[in-house]
Amino acid sequence: MTIDREGLQNNPLHGLGLEQMVTELVEHYGWDILDTAMRFNCFHTNPSIKSSVKYLRKSDWAREKLEAFYLSRFKRMPRPTEEEKGIPPRMRTFADGIEPREPMKLTVDSILDSQAKAASAYKAAKARNRGKQRR
Repeated sequence: MTIDREGLQNNPLHGLGLEQMVTELVEHYGWDILDTAMRFNCFHTNPSIKSSVKYLRKSDWAREKLEAFYLSRFKRMPRPTEEEKGIPPRMRTFADGIEPREPMKLTVDSILDSQAKAASAYKAAKARNRGKQRR
């Protein structure tokens, strides 16, 4: 898939530095919510903007996970299509006219509930697949 550089202008991550992104997320959600949602040690043990940015710069997978969180929860942009899932969040494009919305309201409990539902669905799907393989 080719990347439309002009379309990147419509991505809220375009031109946004990592430190600014972490700062915005911490100011809006706080460390507890980020820790629960991301499960990064830098958000759990003595969290700071500086240490978090240092860690995220070294860990592509963690930075991409945080960028996806920023786009989906904080800016509430559309989820990536199957075709776009392999593209890093910073390189995704959005159609003209799609604007960021108000950040999602999150609590530690709402995140834990969501994670528990996802884990339950994963286990159920895995059990269904095992049943199909036995036939």
